[in-house]
Formats: sequence, C-alpha cells, structure tokens
Amino acid sequence: MKPLLRTLCTLLILLGTAALPSFAADKIRSLCELHYPTDYLYEWDCVKVTGKDTPYKIFGKQWQDGLRFNRMDRRHFLAGMSVKVPRHMEDIRDFNPMPPLYYEAEKEPQLILIDQNEMFLGAYEFGVLVFSAPVAVGVDEYRLKNGSYRVDSVDPVHESSLYPVEGTDRPYPMHYGLRFHVDKRDDGWTSYWIHGRDLPGYPASHGCIGLTDEEMQLAYYGEPAKPLLMDAKKLYQWAVGNRDTGALQRLRGPAVIIMGEPQVPPEQLRPVSSSTVVSPAQAGAPGRAPGR
Repeated sequence: MKPLLRTLCTLLILLGTAALPSFAADKIRSLCELHYPTDYLYEWDCVKVTGKDTPYKIFGKQWQDGLRFNRMDRRHFLAGMSVKVPRHMEDIRDFNPMPPLYYEAEKEPQLILIDQNEMFLGAYEFGVLVFSAPVAVGVDEYRLKNGSYRVDSVDPVHESSLYPVEGTDRPYPMHYGLRFHVDKRDDGWTSYWIHGRDLPGYPASHGCIGLTDEEMQLAYYGEPAKPLLMDAKKLYQWAVGNRDTGALQRLRGPAVIIMGEPQVPPEQLRPVSSSTVVSPAQAGAPGRAPGR
C-alpha cells in the first residue's frame, strides 16, 4: 500500500509541475504595448525573452534599472514575454520618471505621490524627491479614484483578509503595509494599502499600490535566492521610522496623492507581432524606438 501511495504522490507532484508553465503562460504580456510619457525620452527595442535569458543577460550590469524601466520584478521576467530594452543603458542609470521637485508638497514633511500614468511612486520631503520606485496599480474596475489621502495605519506583516496566495488558502502577504484609505460605503468596508507584492509590469491589483518585496517572494515562492529588490521595505522605513512596533498600529503618516491612469488597461494588452519583436542580439540595431 505504501509504495502505491508514494507512486500516486509522485505522479501528482509531476503533474502539478508540468502544469506550471502553461499556468504562467496565461499571464505573459508584451510590456512594449504599455506606453509611459517618459518612454519617448529614450530609444529602445522590444525584445522577446527566451528561456536562457536573465535580467543580467538582457540589461547587463544595469539590470535593476532595466527592470525599473519596465516596472517589473525578476519573478515576472519570463520566457515568451517581450520587454523594452534601451539602446543606451547609461541613459536610464538610476531610472526615475518622477519630478525632482513637487511644489504642491513643499509644506508636507512627507508626501507620497503615485503617478498611475507612469506606474511609479515618489517619496517627497517638503517637496523634494528622496526616493522613487515602480509600482503595480489597480486594474480598471478596482482602481481607486485620483485624489488626496493620508496614511493612517501601518503593519509590517500585514496579510489580506480577502485574497489568498494564488492556488492556495494562504492569505496574500501585504508586508510593509501603509494603509491610506478606507472605503466605508459598502458593508465590511474596504481598506487600501501601499505594500509589498509581485510586480508584473502592468496594472494587476485590486486597488492597492504594490512595490517590490523579494523577501516575501523568497518566503512564499522560494525565489529569488538572494532578495535584492526591496522598495516596499525602504518606503515603509522612510514613512514609519523609529515609530515601528513590528505590528499593526494606528499612525498618522505621510500624505498620499494619486494622479493619472494607466494608458493601456491589462485587458487590452496583446503580445507584439513577430515583425516588431527582435532578439537580444539584434537590440541596438540602427532605427527609431517603437512608438516614436
């Protein structure tokens, strides 16, 4: 009986593993079809990622800048996905599309500006930018209205009370959470947070604002082996500082302004045709960037 059970378990594991590629393929998108205002400041090629590619192989030593340029994390750098590769990587060193000065915030000790048009976030002190990061914003039907908000609660180990980790019953982690709005119009109320999550490179949330959190990805998904992209933690530490208790607490935090909207909703994204996709070896060939 025991050998039979072991055989069945092995088959189930193999079947589950075999199903993973097709499951992930459902989410693959061409990030080249998402256009941001600052795209037109750079020349770039649309490169289709192969199974042998890594962010380092495609972008070189500035692989983190390349991921920021695409508003994505390493976990979503998948074979079959098309990404934007700048022809001159030095042009996007420390890539940041947010304004260095935001005069509307000059009286605020701390303000978080979320530009959904750029899918980027900026942290400001008295109107001066001190930190920026790519974000995942809400899909159209869940997206919070543009406007002014304020962080009123924080929780470094927050978990969703509504949504589980995909394919499990485990609550979805929302670590380094900064709650900035509670919608009291419906029964049960809905809270909106800025928190760590996956960054696929396109609108993907139920209304919250997500930043990279590779520590969470390692704990929940087993990758990457060495977490490096930790924008959620950096923003949390900036916003909370020495007031952090390690648990949920009420706290008056930074002002939050949400503006703009993504130019291409996720349901309109389609893989680019083979005629407009180049291989990594062809990237950098003479010509104008797509969309110019």
